[in-house]
Amino acid sequence: MRKPDASRPPLAEVPPPLDLDALFERFAPYVASIGKRLLGRDDEVDDLVQEVFLTALRGIHGLRDPDAAKSWLATVAVRNAHRRLRRRQVLRWLGLADEVSPDELVDESVSPERRAKLVRIYALLDRLPPDQRVAWILRHVEGERLDVVARLCGCSLATAKRRITAAHEFIERGLAP
Repeated sequence: MRKPDASRPPLAEVPPPLDLDALFERFAPYVASIGKRLLGRDDEVDDLVQEVFLTALRGIHGLRDPDAAKSWLATVAVRNAHRRLRRRQVLRWLGLADEVSPDELVDESVSPERRAKLVRIYALLDRLPPDQRVAWILRHVEGERLDVVARLCGCSLATAKRRITAAHEFIERGLAP
């Protein structure tokens, strides 16, 4: 009889493999909602969701706790959205970006006053550095706790607070009469 390999955990301790199809079914809408809020554009959301689940396909074997899947996918979504925002900023700087009117981003059913304010906020968000935009949206739109914002942004709590404060001050100045 063969001796068990001490470097491998007993079968009872090995977590079952995660089903990527089930993860997609369950969390694609969640990833899409994060993407829509961070990117502010419908036309980029489907591509972001595909990127997130392609990353998940490559890295799912490293996820040992199935209960952490949602949090892990949120982190992947935030980092991919951040990259897209940086790319968009560079393309805008080079004059190669397709500009989307903030008017197109706000639902028609919103009152005219609220619609005007949201259009101004989206325009201001487009002028923020991606780090600040992502942190501010996660905190003030998604309602995430500061520690969660820091984790999702891959920075310290102090850095997350600085980013949120800087974005908030910029938006407040931009909205002032």
